[in-house]
Amino acid sequence: MPFYIREATKKDLPRVLELIVELAVFEKEPDAVEVTVEDLEQGAFENPKQFVCFVAESEGIIEGIALVYNRFSTWKGSILHLEDLIVSQNKRGSGLGTALLDEVVKYGHNLGVKRISWEVIDWNEPAIIFYEKKGADVKRDWDVVHLNEDAIKNYISNI
Repeated sequence: MPFYIREATKKDLPRVLELIVELAVFEKEPDAVEVTVEDLEQGAFENPKQFVCFVAESEGIIEGIALVYNRFSTWKGSILHLEDLIVSQNKRGSGLGTALLDEVVKYGHNLGVKRISWEVIDWNEPAIIFYEKKGADVKRDWDVVHLNEDAIKNYISNI
């Protein structure tokens, strides 16, 4: 089944959010998604633009997304962060994920970035195997650190 990769438009964002929720359910965090279509619209289309979202269409339906944004590494310089690469459950194994990752890598290459980075949950072996087959180095000796909204408020109140 052929698919078409392109940058998301505003009208795509409700489906983008559905796929984000689908990923949260898959990752056993069904209530964690707080972002709205309006948040996505602001981040993708208002100045300053915060991210680029690629969508993969199959038979007129968006079946996958890749959301990326620029970062700066003190060691490497300009890098691209892949926040999420999501393929709908019914299209996994179809090559759609490869097509999205190909688009991200081409995009990063055209930007001249020194690295493309992302996280993968440690129990998602199919994704880890997929990324390693593509040449990615899965760093298993680093921990991801987050301050959530409540932790930020708490931190601020204590300084």
